[in-house]
Amino acid sequence: MQHIEFFTYATARLWGVRVDGADLRVHAAEATRPLWLQEESAYERTPERTEEFLLKQYSGLTEADLGNPVRHFLGDATPELRHPPTDATAVLGCPCGIWDCWPLFTRITATPETVTWSGFRQPHRPAWGDLPVGPFVFPRPAYEHALTHAVHHVEDPLTALPPAGTAGGA
Repeated sequence: MQHIEFFTYATARLWGVRVDGADLRVHAAEATRPLWLQEESAYERTPERTEEFLLKQYSGLTEADLGNPVRHFLGDATPELRHPPTDATAVLGCPCGIWDCWPLFTRITATPETVTWSGFRQPHRPAWGDLPVGPFVFPRPAYEHALTHAVHHVEDPLTALPPAGTAGGA
């Protein structure tokens, strides 16, 4: 089973996630790196700019958008933060501040013993399908404890760019 940490950051109280010590944005960067490169995107292709682009393609979700973070991250999100075709929940949003501009969705399945995140998707790129992230299975008591004891950071804790291909780097 995996270990999860929830944290908030910035004055907007953005909610972020670490899985096994790595920011979820690092997991997403690794999963989308080859997909972005296939698209020949317009971002500048220096190695440094590429890594910065990949790591900053997502941001946390604001507390205002989440409503009740505990209910949200247990899979009972408001309809606005759900992706009906896949029954998935937004776990990251766009750094522009409009969460649904570039969201990351996952199916959250909660049982009395576990909480599972699976089927990560970027809905604005349906051709990408399920991203190669997870599934992550967390023991429910530890998950709920992490969720109700989120640590607040004044700034975004993802400040150092990890080397390419290392999910544990941030």
